[in-house]
Amino acid sequence: MAPRVAIIGAGPAGVRAAEALVETGLRPVVVDEGRRDGGQIYRRQPDGFSRSYETLYGTEAARAESLHQSFDALKSKIDYLPETLVWNISPNTLHLVSGTRYRTLVFDALIVCSGATDRLMPVKGWHQAGAYSLGGAQVALKSQGCAIGSRVVMMGSGPLLYLVAAQYVKAGAQVAAVLDTSTFIQRVAALPRLLAIPAALRKGIALTRVLAAARVPVHRGVQPLEIKGSPQDGVSAVEFALPGGKRLELACDAVALGYHLRPETQLADLAGCRFLFDEDARQWLPQIDADGRSSIKGVYLAGDGARVRGADAAERSGRLAALAAMQDHGMAVDGVERLRAELVRFSRFAAGLREAFPWPAKFAASLPDETIVCRCEAITAGELRRVVSATGAREANRAKAFSRVGMGRCQGRYCGHAGAEIIAAAACVPLASVGRLRGQAPVKPLPVALTEEAGAEVMGEVSSEVRE
Repeated sequence: MAPRVAIIGAGPAGVRAAEALVETGLRPVVVDEGRRDGGQIYRRQPDGFSRSYETLYGTEAARAESLHQSFDALKSKIDYLPETLVWNISPNTLHLVSGTRYRTLVFDALIVCSGATDRLMPVKGWHQAGAYSLGGAQVALKSQGCAIGSRVVMMGSGPLLYLVAAQYVKAGAQVAAVLDTSTFIQRVAALPRLLAIPAALRKGIALTRVLAAARVPVHRGVQPLEIKGSPQDGVSAVEFALPGGKRLELACDAVALGYHLRPETQLADLAGCRFLFDEDARQWLPQIDADGRSSIKGVYLAGDGARVRGADAAERSGRLAALAAMQDHGMAVDGVERLRAELVRFSRFAAGLREAFPWPAKFAASLPDETIVCRCEAITAGELRRVVSATGAREANRAKAFSRVGMGRCQGRYCGHAGAEIIAAAACVPLASVGRLRGQAPVKPLPVALTEEAGAEVMGEVSSEVRE
């Protein structure tokens, strides 16, 4: 019998994985939390919107259009479940919810293409209304056709910082400044690795030219100090320090923050996958082999949800994971060696990006005590430090139990990395020894106020088929 293959995510990795499976005659199920395909980077605009690909995606327009066309061609050959959340994974079973409808889906092979989200370092005042992640600012532009403010500051580091700033400029929004914590010297030092993918390097240079042409000020090597504002009016200004120590204040009504990306690993965690600490990235990542096989038989990880290497690499890793799944079920495949070789180059480029735009771990130790770290639970850096000193909590989950850091609706997606850095600095221990916050189901909040009819359906329906 043909294996039942489920794919989580319809971004670059998920689409190419589905494409590879369909080519061999399989009919996979693609479960997508989004309303339409494309993932975050190639998120499709709603029906009725008429902005061009060039306006919406900039340097990525051709790739976005190609991916969308590929998925449109696949729709009749797959079972597509949009606006459906995978809220838990048990052995060979996905637990799904769409609206108020719950069901299960049995699989023989699972390809998790969960993508990535912003990696955030807190700054005093980042809880003010008008402070967004870079990804959130991008979603507003792509999905809703609007900017997050009339005068926006982009702050952080990494390619996404420049991509979102350039997209805002192309859309006609006013970008007051780009504040980058990395330095020009760090970029020069990373150049040998960045040359592994010359085309990607050229795209990055093109983004800086867009900003230069629009006369957007770009400050490098900065230290974010405070996002100023009030509960009544939200963000009003950003204060930061230049490399020499000089402090500047810039008026604005919105700020977008982000320090590159972090894989969305909660589903891999719930599937039971083993994790390893990556010293270079300073984060825990799921263990995978060269083809995307996890430590759990039948579970494959692809795209930025496994390793952040960019959309081009995600397309290749998605296809490679699908080939690995077919190979493990006794099916003949080809093209594996070529895809592996290409991913080696993308991995080298990704290492160059980490060197050029490093995660600012040093900022965690110097955060003022009053800085909110966990925005869900309103826990400050000072409270977390007091927990470490008063209880001796040096492990992430123990500190979570005493402080509630990471207990909110995001389950530590946005505070977990910074919280671990604060714990490590306060306890004077290596970051790896702090560990990681354990994933728990449901991965995101679920509806509980169900109608009587919907409740009956929840209790009664356990389906191994999607087409009904």
